[in-house]
Amino acid sequence: MKPERCYLVGADVGTSGFKTSIIDARGTVQGAASRELITAHPHPGWCEQNPEDWYRALRDTLAEARQQAQVSAADIAAVCIDAAAHTPVLTDARGNVLRPAIMWTDQRTGDQVRQLEAEHGDRIFTIGYQAVNPTWTLPQLLWVAQNEPEAARRTTRVFIAKDYLRWRLTGTWATDPIDAMSTLLFDAANRRWSPLLIELARFRPEQFPPVQGPSSIAGEVLPQPAEELGLRPGTPVITGTSDSALEMYGAGAVDAGQCVVKLATAAYTSVITDQARPHRRTLTYYHVVPGLWYSVAATNSCASAVRWFRDVFCRDLVHRAGTEGKSVFAMIDELAADAPAGADGVLFHPYLLGERSPHWDPDLRASFVGLSMRHDFRHVARAVLEGIAFSLLDCLSSVEALGLEAREARIIGGGAASPLWRQITSDVLGLPLVHPEAADASFGAALLAGVGIGVFADERDAVKRCVRIKARIEPDDQRNQRYRSIYELYRMTHAGLADVYHRARETYG
Repeated sequence: MKPERCYLVGADVGTSGFKTSIIDARGTVQGAASRELITAHPHPGWCEQNPEDWYRALRDTLAEARQQAQVSAADIAAVCIDAAAHTPVLTDARGNVLRPAIMWTDQRTGDQVRQLEAEHGDRIFTIGYQAVNPTWTLPQLLWVAQNEPEAARRTTRVFIAKDYLRWRLTGTWATDPIDAMSTLLFDAANRRWSPLLIELARFRPEQFPPVQGPSSIAGEVLPQPAEELGLRPGTPVITGTSDSALEMYGAGAVDAGQCVVKLATAAYTSVITDQARPHRRTLTYYHVVPGLWYSVAATNSCASAVRWFRDVFCRDLVHRAGTEGKSVFAMIDELAADAPAGADGVLFHPYLLGERSPHWDPDLRASFVGLSMRHDFRHVARAVLEGIAFSLLDCLSSVEALGLEAREARIIGGGAASPLWRQITSDVLGLPLVHPEAADASFGAALLAGVGIGVFADERDAVKRCVRIKARIEPDDQRNQRYRSIYELYRMTHAGLADVYHRARETYG
């Protein structure tokens, strides 16, 4: 296939949306489309999705992206799918999905987490390189075994989200080491499933897939999905990996010491290392580039908190945006920019879904602190953006506690499109931020598709040829000093409210 007619497809099953991108061999995005995904909350703290929605979203976004790119099925050289990690899909012997997929944001497993930590916490950490918390598949599967034993009994195969969708295309059952590690059922040092950890989940080793490299060819598109999706039968499908691994990769972070900050549904700070640095307050993963690792500290609510703020507090603004043909988020930014740094004393803790780094506490809740009669919408809007940035500073502090120093970060995610939010994040963290031209997970997946079929020599070659930078943001020293003082208040109010939320859980259930 001639390089000028070689197009690569990357598809990303995100937490709240699905995106498909088509790039050429130079890394230029030729077409891209996205769809929202519906997350069900049948009980407080529950977050579930229907895997069939992912397949429909792939069909629709691929068709739209192909139309934009004006490419034929024969021009598509390879497909790679990624997805949010930790999300298990359970199927029976005939491939039927047995229950909705439990999302990584789900907080139902508090009892299972406490049980596992009390009885096996040290052993789990030693084998899996992670501390037990509701994010992981291990407590999720234990919850299923304890509360839905018939579903556990009927399970023949446990998929992680992207592997289920790829199976729908190819009929092949496999995963990669990064997603396997994200289950907390994997022996990280020996790169194999851990019979002990699987037993703790009350599942069986034969229910888990073979493990192969992220850039390996997992299979080829079968005739029926080819017809449904507008692909050529036999198109190679790459194994792929998690969304966080591929968005870091798509941002061009492929060397030890590089840092990435993400503003998306959730947010994180991540530093690449040349060896594993497991710690109970961070997440530890293999990198897409062989031999590298990355350490992550993550906050649960980021753009999701801004969307919540929009839906609850900004209904009039949403109406205005619709009638004026503007983005409601741009209008929120305009109002927030009219308030001073520090929002005149209003603090926001974005714990709408509990919190991960550095607190690892599913009982925490969001709060506005410091409101008075002199405050208005502008102050509250700015406090939301600043509160998420303070939570990211919490995350960065967790990573730096491992002895990893960040001097610059690549900023990615949908929130990075906001100049105000980029500047607030740079000022709060005290870091220069580099904004790549294209750095979402679907772009990284498309690059990996090219690696898998030999369009690029290796992972670094793809980055060298395709990743481009469009903006650089410098922190303002004066604002950074002010934010550092306010951050101490942010931490103090968190400490003062944490026991209240624990008592509230006991009171309200």
